[in-house]
Amino acid sequence: MTTATTPLTTHKVGGRIGAVIEGVRLGGDLDAETLTAVRTAILTHKVVFFRDQSHLDAESHEAFGRLLGTPVAHPTVPSVDGRYALGIDNDHGGRANQWHTDVTFVPAYPAFSILRAEVIPPYGGNTLWSNTAAVYASLPEPLRVLADSLRGVHTNDYDYAAARPEARTAALEQHRKVFTSTKFQTEHPVVRVHSETGERTLILGNFLQKLAGFRAADSRAIIDLLQAHVERPENTVRWQWRAGDVAIWDNRATQHYGVDDSDDHERTLRRVTVDGDVPVGVDGRRSVLLSPESVPEPSHGIASGASTDGSLAEAA
Repeated sequence: MTTATTPLTTHKVGGRIGAVIEGVRLGGDLDAETLTAVRTAILTHKVVFFRDQSHLDAESHEAFGRLLGTPVAHPTVPSVDGRYALGIDNDHGGRANQWHTDVTFVPAYPAFSILRAEVIPPYGGNTLWSNTAAVYASLPEPLRVLADSLRGVHTNDYDYAAARPEARTAALEQHRKVFTSTKFQTEHPVVRVHSETGERTLILGNFLQKLAGFRAADSRAIIDLLQAHVERPENTVRWQWRAGDVAIWDNRATQHYGVDDSDDHERTLRRVTVDGDVPVGVDGRRSVLLSPESVPEPSHGIASGASTDGSLAEAA
């Protein structure tokens, strides 16, 4: 059995986001009742944390991910196990100290991300998450009305050097040759209706390049205004990692930020993502893949965002 002898308990760690779950030993043979409780907790608290899961390896990490849905490889970055595990290693350009939602540059970006800590530095290296459903709900009504009408273009081909001026040459080269090996552009509604909870959540973050129909300066001003609400401390939770920790978040209702403050100490984590669905805006319009014509097939498994059926959605 993968469940522990103690009953499952959930403790909130933030008023608007985050909970610690105890009494669960994660793995591919988790019983149905416990799995339902875990999934419900993820949808409710947006990110949940498990301590003392050092028994997990690449195989059992993936097996657990399959209980939540269909694992998908990153669209451009090779996995570390030849299957689905993405390496979040700070010595290989993995210092993602920017607010983002995973892989929003494809239409059906991941529904869930499952991050497992292997090596943790003696200090620093925390991760922050923000609840974009709570952010939307707390916006002044005129700003919510505006956000409901907006659509934004997301891309993996952003100015990495400008975003990270302190980045080493190797990290810049990694970004150019690997992360943008295929350049994606996808138009999403800024506000999506969550397919499981019905909540309205924001699709913003670092991959958002511009708003459709606005001049560049106006687009940036509106994006910055909305993003500032995402980054307000009361909408966030901060997790101090220990080796063996697992964090699972609803990628449709969160942004996150990996803090790069551990100097040259090693920080190694492994992430498995579960395929999502194409976002639908308040007006019923779906996200649109602008380029390329389809999401390329990875070396293993289905293409991330494959629920676009490999074709361009109708133009907005």
